[in-house]
Amino acid sequence: MAAEGTSFKREMLATLPSLRAFAVSLTGKHDKADDLVQDTVMKAWAKQSSFEMGTNIKAWLFTILRNEFYSQMRKRGREVQDTDGVFTERLAVHPSQYGSMDLEDFKAALSKLPDDQREAIILIGASGFSYEEAASICECAVGTMKSRVSRARTRLTELLKISGESDYGPDAVSAQVTSGNSF
Repeated sequence: MAAEGTSFKREMLATLPSLRAFAVSLTGKHDKADDLVQDTVMKAWAKQSSFEMGTNIKAWLFTILRNEFYSQMRKRGREVQDTDGVFTERLAVHPSQYGSMDLEDFKAALSKLPDDQREAIILIGASGFSYEEAASICECAVGTMKSRVSRARTRLTELLKISGESDYGPDAVSAQVTSGNSF
């Protein structure tokens, strides 16, 4: 029994970085994400007897985190929403490197997606879950998950004004510098 507890603890700790990344994507704030991960770990620890060793602990923890997030959102209810990023833009400091600016553009575009699409693209694209696992976490059909991811990708492409492969990677000037070619 002690070996199972140690194994459970080890597997749960290995999942923490992924849990935190998912929590940040849901909350948009690192401090709230840390609180959400802590609440998730506490609930998981208290309910570890209901977890069946050998099954997917990552999916189980993501489900707990997601459910906790939505429970907290329902409780808050009156919190100011910043869906268009108006308040965030006023607080943001413009990055000094292109990669940082691209990341900010991506985060802004991601925040404009409907919640179900943003959640789907993060679970599939960033967290590495299969469509089946993501569908289980979100309690929906696999086809629904695939549709959400497809719509999210299409919308991100539109928001980021991506028209082809040339829109990825460094621009022409940066490419010349990194490849050693002169201007």
